[in-house]
Amino acid sequence: MLQIKASSLFSVFVSLLVLVTSTLHAETLRDPTRPGRGAVITDARASGHANALVLNSVLKGETSSHAVINNKIFVLGDRVQGVKIVRIDSSSVSLADGRKLKMYQAITETKGNKFK
Repeated sequence: MLQIKASSLFSVFVSLLVLVTSTLHAETLRDPTRPGRGAVITDARASGHANALVLNSVLKGETSSHAVINNKIFVLGDRVQGVKIVRIDSSSVSLADGRKLKMYQAITETKGNKFK
């Protein structure tokens, strides 16, 4: 009986020892959605694009059109950053100050205007 108890106690001790050492040597898992090592992360405010207007989407209807600019919905005549929307086309929005927002403009600007 004493031999069985000693054997059980020894196996529990070995199991605990393995558990403790494996926890000490375990590495934390890396988040797969984080940028890789050496990636440069820029902040929009630091790069001067904090007030940049981005045309996300245009919804053309029979009677009215809606534009999604900086993830907010606008209609013809609304003001974006104080500038009136004067025209909404199927892939662009014209503002009263002469600017024209185009779909996917931010993507082509980041790629160095290769697609213009």
